[in-house]
Amino acid sequence: MARPIRLIVLFAIPALIVASLLWVAFRPLPVTAELVPIARGPMEVTLEVEGKARIREVWEVSAPIAGTARRLPVRVGDAVVAGETLVAVVEPIEPSLLDRRSRVEAEAATQEAQAAFAAAESQLQQALQELSYAKSRHDQARTLVERGAAPADRLEEATQALRVAQAARDTALSTRIMAQGALDRSRAALIGPGDGSGDGDSCCVEIRAPASGVVLAIDQLSARPVAAGQRLLDIGDPNDLEIVADLLSRDAVRLPEDALARVARWGGAGEPPAHLRRIEPSARTEVSALGLEEQRVEAIFDFTTPDAPPVGLGDGYALRLRIVLWQSPDELQVPIAALFRHGPDWASFVVEDGRARRAMLEIGQRNDTAAQVLDGLKVGDVVIAHPGEKIAEGVAVRAADRE
Repeated sequence: MARPIRLIVLFAIPALIVASLLWVAFRPLPVTAELVPIARGPMEVTLEVEGKARIREVWEVSAPIAGTARRLPVRVGDAVVAGETLVAVVEPIEPSLLDRRSRVEAEAATQEAQAAFAAAESQLQQALQELSYAKSRHDQARTLVERGAAPADRLEEATQALRVAQAARDTALSTRIMAQGALDRSRAALIGPGDGSGDGDSCCVEIRAPASGVVLAIDQLSARPVAAGQRLLDIGDPNDLEIVADLLSRDAVRLPEDALARVARWGGAGEPPAHLRRIEPSARTEVSALGLEEQRVEAIFDFTTPDAPPVGLGDGYALRLRIVLWQSPDELQVPIAALFRHGPDWASFVVEDGRARRAMLEIGQRNDTAAQVLDGLKVGDVVIAHPGEKIAEGVAVRAADRE
């Protein structure tokens, strides 16, 4: 009896050893995963857009008259003082050259005007003589009437004649003025380039700086003909900067009133704060790099730091703007990498007793790294980030080794 028992023991022990080795070799191993604990903390949702700095008020200096703009006395970057610094000088336009026919006609018109003026001068002299005679006759008649040597109606006739002579004098004087104007006009038609009689700079229009600041841009430095209203240069204050961000219209409507923002990637240290001043009332249509039409609108931001704008930032400089759409000082958060869709809802794998368990979540605000948890998780829960195909309900899980 003892012999069979020994045989059974001898065969059973190797069988148990082999079975144990097979179980160890083929047992399901825990899946290695990145485990992240759930915690509370500050959270914000931002919108990152391209923007640029620009001077708030730019003054465009234009030519007030048509003529020749002299070589500008200022250069780009020069400081100017409002009402004092001379920034441009414009000479009135020179008269054009006359062809032979036009000159002959102008000379004939001048001669005609001279004759008319001479006739008007003669008429004026005649009227003056007649007025002098009528006045003497009037004085004589008044003396005789006062002495009783002549009837009163004689004085009345002399007074009437004096009034007629005075009217004739006034008419002749007006005719002479008209003739003088016609003569001056006909002589002006004969003036050619370089025939003016100006006395230096008194013939020109001097333009002073309309505002204090620096010269931002010059249309053309050298002297040239200009039309009335043509741009000459721009002036602005480089310390009065604002930020303009180019947004999609659907993003613009998400911005809260007086939204906060941070200026990033502007070339300097730190991220200066800014706040929304206004959104332009109308959008424009642009074609994207993919050939799609987009409605874009400009949002204007102001720097909020006391020493704004940052040193080194200038008009037209590129920057990146992070606009805060929503923020909270204390929120329960789950990493975006731990979320996945389960039907129409959000879910995440939670590790309990070393095994994965699917938890259905109610998600609120989201940013690029985390999501606000409204329901489904609590502080201290551990979730699996980037769950792969091997992760399923009830699968054993162990934390991946951190390097």
